Amino acid sequence: MNPQPDPAAAPVGRSVPVLNPANALTGVRIVLIPVFLALTVASHLTQPHLRMVACVVFAVASVTDLVDGWVARTWDLVTVFGKVADPIADKALTGTALVLLSAYGRLPWWVTGLILGREVGVTALRFVVIRRGVIPASRGGKIKTALQIAAISWYLWPVPGYLTAVGPVIMGGAVVITVATGIDYVVRASRLRRR
Repeated sequence: MNPQPDPAAAPVGRSVPVLNPANALTGVRIVLIPVFLALTVASHLTQPHLRMVACVVFAVASVTDLVDGWVARTWDLVTVFGKVADPIADKALTGTALVLLSAYGRLPWWVTGLILGREVGVTALRFVVIRRGVIPASRGGKIKTALQIAAISWYLWPVPGYLTAVGPVIMGGAVVITVATGIDYVVRASRLRRR
């Protein structure tokens, strides 16, 4: 008598559709980037109402970055598209914001160059080792992302004059953590390649 299949057993080699909630959130972020760009350029970072709208759009897009990875891992919706598109969308959003802030004289160009150099380098390294495995985000990486989002949002929002000094402090912390986590990522990627 043949044993009956266990209905609770997970299917082997389950195929994950590209169209899923995690990738949809990544798509939303990609769509919001040009919207954020247009609003920021229109505001010239001088019109308070447009700056607030641009900041809200940036915040919403940033939240999708924080949520889509969690959704993909929790619901087992990790796809090759997500592995590639998510970091690109993340860097495109952050890079757009940083370049705009520097272009309008709110942020030194060396800060933008340093952060973008790290992000591009880590993304390229991620693609190099992607066949050997995925390097999970460290706690430092999550802190780095949170500080970058907070700093950029602070620069975008029309805060009162006596609070403007808070932005550089947050951005300074973001720069330090960005460099430190970049070094950590290189070390972990090297170990993964050696295995």
